[in-house]
Amino acid sequence: MLIGIPKEIMYKENRVAALPETIEKFIKLGFDVLVETKAGAGVFVDDDQYRNAGADIAADAARVFEKSDIILKVKEPLFNEQFNTHEIDMIKENSILITFLHPAAPSNHNDVKKLQKRHITAFTMDGIPRISRAQRMDPLTSMSAITGYKSIIIAAANFPKFVPMIGTSIGMIKPANILVIGTGVVGLQAIATGKRLGGVVKAVDIRPDAKKEAESLGVKVVGFDAPPELVIGQGGYAKALSDDWLEKERQALSPLVAEADIIVLSALVPGEVAQTLVTRKMVETMKPGSVIVDVSIDQGGNCEITDPGKEFIHNGVYICGIKNIPGSLPVHSSWLYANNLYYFVENLFKNKTTGFDMTDEIIKDSLVTHKGELFHKGTRKAMGLSD
Repeated sequence: MLIGIPKEIMYKENRVAALPETIEKFIKLGFDVLVETKAGAGVFVDDDQYRNAGADIAADAARVFEKSDIILKVKEPLFNEQFNTHEIDMIKENSILITFLHPAAPSNHNDVKKLQKRHITAFTMDGIPRISRAQRMDPLTSMSAITGYKSIIIAAANFPKFVPMIGTSIGMIKPANILVIGTGVVGLQAIATGKRLGGVVKAVDIRPDAKKEAESLGVKVVGFDAPPELVIGQGGYAKALSDDWLEKERQALSPLVAEADIIVLSALVPGEVAQTLVTRKMVETMKPGSVIVDVSIDQGGNCEITDPGKEFIHNGVYICGIKNIPGSLPVHSSWLYANNLYYFVENLFKNKTTGFDMTDEIIKDSLVTHKGELFHKGTRKAMGLSD
């Protein structure tokens, strides 16, 4: 089987789905590999390095999509302006696509339907369960550390004041108030980075264990309490709140949002649409010059008015909906993600056949479409389809 590595075309996406070291591993497994020319330019890997690892080089994306049995990508397929065609339409029918699809997000539902129609077997890397056996192939964890760090850097770069307390001959400048909502891997890294920059950091999470982890970093955990059975889902991850409890959380968050200078939103339910925690009305209570970085935007966003992939000012508040934050640190994130993909593919074809084990929890949870059918539970729920 032929694995294809196209160059990413999302704006400012410099990551690549395979590096020479993983190309060599794929070839040892028995795959052939075709890489689009300059696919590794964003991480300073040239075509000769891929050739030396055993890959063939394609002159353009069209040839990669046309020839490959398996396409490995970083981000979801997009419209390719060079060929005036959507990447999904460039993938040959009955082939396999493995990437970050975020299929439950409403903005990606049309792409999911296209994949079904073309009988493409699609796996989403954000669907890999958080189990010990899957740790080496779990990019949510590896990318989340990068996202948490860079979200604070983005916020500081767009905040029109100092983040730390600064003493001047005129007087003391107060430190920025930073609010981190959601204290998973992203949130914990954002907390640590915000503290290093000298901000006054507060954190919010609805899960007792997550609160303890945030407190261990020396920050104040604020918000509200809800019964554990309502907030803790499979594997200890967050569970979607009912409408009543979601409204209670918004009420508890409102005064915290109003006093915050910088907010990082990273509250996610695995495989589902992100719940709206910050409404338009809440944004409009924030001070002009404040910043919101909504890193949950790939799954719909925690802020009601975040525009996917865009940065804009609303009522004096900078709102960032950049969808590929890890892409801004492409060298380390590509190394992590390329290895995640290798271990996923190795597991996918562990039986040394073109088929795969539908009883495998990793495969089952990450499978989106196969033979024209939609399998992904979070996406079926978001589309209102019954199981």
